[in-house]
Amino acid sequence: MSHSGTEATINKSSSKEEIIAAIQACAAKLGRAPSQADLKQEMGVGPKFFVRQFGNYTKALQACGLEGRGGGFMVSTEKLFLEWARIVREIGEIPSIAEYQLHSKYSLTPLKKRFGDWTDVPAGLVQYAQATGQAEEWADVLELAKKHKRRARTGGWTTKPVPVWPASRVLKDRPLYGAPLMNTALGFAPVNEMGVVYLFGMLASKLGFMVTWMGTAYPDCEAIREVEPGRWQRVRIEFEFESRNFMHHFHNPEECDLIVCWEHNWAESPLEVVELGKAISTQ
Repeated sequence: MSHSGTEATINKSSSKEEIIAAIQACAAKLGRAPSQADLKQEMGVGPKFFVRQFGNYTKALQACGLEGRGGGFMVSTEKLFLEWARIVREIGEIPSIAEYQLHSKYSLTPLKKRFGDWTDVPAGLVQYAQATGQAEEWADVLELAKKHKRRARTGGWTTKPVPVWPASRVLKDRPLYGAPLMNTALGFAPVNEMGVVYLFGMLASKLGFMVTWMGTAYPDCEAIREVEPGRWQRVRIEFEFESRNFMHHFHNPEECDLIVCWEHNWAESPLEVVELGKAISTQ
């Protein structure tokens, strides 16, 4: 058995942070939360290793921002928000990195992946609460977050100046709308392939892709993505509104690596499928 990639960093003297990084790297490689058998195969470490460090394997997954049940997907934004809001109420203020690590059952990674720098996390979670209708229930938490924003001096917490718009921008033959309640460039779900292309452009970096080429010939797109820590590969992408359209368009699967779609309705797909309809719900 050959253990390549992450196993060299895992041994009895490894810190929890090193173990978490290794599990997350394994999850990225597999595209899901690894089972204990996966980690035995990939890193050569058994169940007793995680008992010593975390108490059990489930707690190890939770520390990585992963769940072992229901297919092993990343922890939902809903659960991350509830955990963060609970901590805010418990300590009476917006938690620092150290405070969050002390009180939370999750690591910093899931929140930082969704919102970037730690200073941007409160704003992102406030926006999430407002968009999902939880602002009233967590009004005290959101008020603390707003006060925190006003006290901050730099970064995502600074108040943006109000732009002065030229009067010529207003079109007289159509109504005016209020400001969008959600900070997203695409206001509604896609209804065709072009909507999928646009949405992928919005989410590509968060999904781990860097686009290198797009065109009209099959396949539609070329990108690179990180497949192992520090190692990237080229992938060929075809956009479809529904994954089954790939078959209806008679594309050759040998000339493509994955399908990016809004709705995945082709269980027999021979290719990897990225379903944006599900991916956007976790952002």
